[in-house]
Parts: sequence; structure tokens; C-alpha cells
Amino acid sequence: MPFHTADLCDQFSQQNNFQIAEPIFRFFGNQPRFSGLITTLKVFEDSSLIRQTLEQKVADRVLVIDGGGSRRCALLDQQLVALAVENGWQGIVVYGCIRGSELIQQLPIGVMALNTHPLRSDKHGQGDSDVMITFAGVNFKKNHYLYADSDGIIVAETKLD
Repeated sequence: MPFHTADLCDQFSQQNNFQIAEPIFRFFGNQPRFSGLITTLKVFEDSSLIRQTLEQKVADRVLVIDGGGSRRCALLDQQLVALAVENGWQGIVVYGCIRGSELIQQLPIGVMALNTHPLRSDKHGQGDSDVMITFAGVNFKKNHYLYADSDGIIVAETKLD
């Protein structure tokens, strides 16, 4: 379904189950908009759990990563994003940094992150999956719906049609 977050705001913003993220993200990837059911990860400067999650074959899912807002390393690179494309992920939102942005820009997926950073993260296998995470003024929960485009990010408990 083609959508624009501005139109969704006009139509649904008065509903109680509707949240709009603060405009703190930069848009990467070659997909101008993406949506799907949320899968969450909470990690800090450790990308091990991100790889494990992106290795899963999915349909209509968006990965939301709470990286603690760290700007000291990148949690995601072009290899992980290519893995996401291969396994059916619709998009990725990172409350942290990415690297390889020029290559990510060529991949058919939407990626939103705070910024870029050339240093890769550690790999200690630490983090939590499928927990509620909060950043940018939004509570992200597993199996809620996320809609994102160049205007921003919307989260809703139910699918918006």
C-alpha cells in the first residue's frame, strides 16, 4: 500500500494508539518509504544480536534498534543491510549510527538512523530482543505497526488503512 506519513497523520492522529516520532533521524537506503510489523532490539555498541535477527526470514517486518543513541560507533553496515534485504525486512530504524552509507543508499530498503560513524561496534553477544523500547518520544513494541518516509516515523497499535 503506498502511503505518506503526512496523510496518515491527517487521517489518524486523533486516535489514542497513534504516535509520531520526534524528527531526529536521517533517511538512508533506496526505498523512499517503508512499513511493517515491528521487531525490537535493545543493544549498546554491540551488533551481535542485530546480525542474528537479520538472518531470520521475515515478511512485512521492520527492525527497530535502540542503540542508546550512541554516536561512538556504527551498529549497522552495508553487509547487515544487504542481509536484511535478502531476508525480506522492509526497513530498519536505528537509534544510533550506521556506516557504509553510500553503499546502503543503493540497496532497496529504507534505513533511518541518527547519523553515520566509521567505527564498527563490538560483538559481545549482549542485548535484548522483543522488549518495549522508548526513544524519540515513542514507545516501540513488538507487533505494533511502523510507517516511515522522508517526513518521519509513525507507530500505531493496529494497521492503518
